[in-house]
Amino acid sequence: MPRSRPKTRIQQKNSEAILEAALEVFSQAGFRGATLDQIAERAGLSKPNLLYYFPSKEAIHAELIRGLLKVWLDPLRELDAAGDPMDEILDYVRRKLELSRDFPRESRLFANEILQGAPRVQGPLHDELKPLVDDKAALIASWIAQGRLAPVDPHHLIFSIWATTQHYADFDVQVRAVLGPGHDPYAEADSFLMTLFRNSLTPRGANAPRDA
Repeated sequence: MPRSRPKTRIQQKNSEAILEAALEVFSQAGFRGATLDQIAERAGLSKPNLLYYFPSKEAIHAELIRGLLKVWLDPLRELDAAGDPMDEILDYVRRKLELSRDFPRESRLFANEILQGAPRVQGPLHDELKPLVDDKAALIASWIAQGRLAPVDPHHLIFSIWATTQHYADFDVQVRAVLGPGHDPYAEADSFLMTLFRNSLTPRGANAPRDA
């Protein structure tokens, strides 16, 4: 089977422009509301030219989701069994918050897909996300069994980390409206979440006087 020829510089540039434009359109309008015409216009290309690179809106969306899942799941993959449990969890929280800060459109793209019932990501959710979460939940459970973390449900701990970090991307306008000017939501969230999860996960009595 002949190998596909590598993209030329201009082909690579146009592919990246299409994906960047599509990310903006999808994150604002959702999959259903987005059109190829909108994506082509934002990318500065004609619709026929866009279709030379991607045969459909579905193909563009699938490419974005594949890239997003890799970026989104890498911090969880890096949870290290050899590390200190508290440090590993807090580092994961911080990295997820940084992803929300640095990639808010990607977060909203994924949230929109999930809110629609995840019709285009069922495969990755079951084949990639679930085994990874189950594996890391088992690691957290082992740390809890060793008395190195407070007893919590590992899966719901991970869900809580997702909820508290991705909120700042998905509800950015609301967060900034409530906090008002002069606030750095992410710096303040970092300080708060480090305290929240450290206090929740510290084994009882580890850093506090024992009850009389």
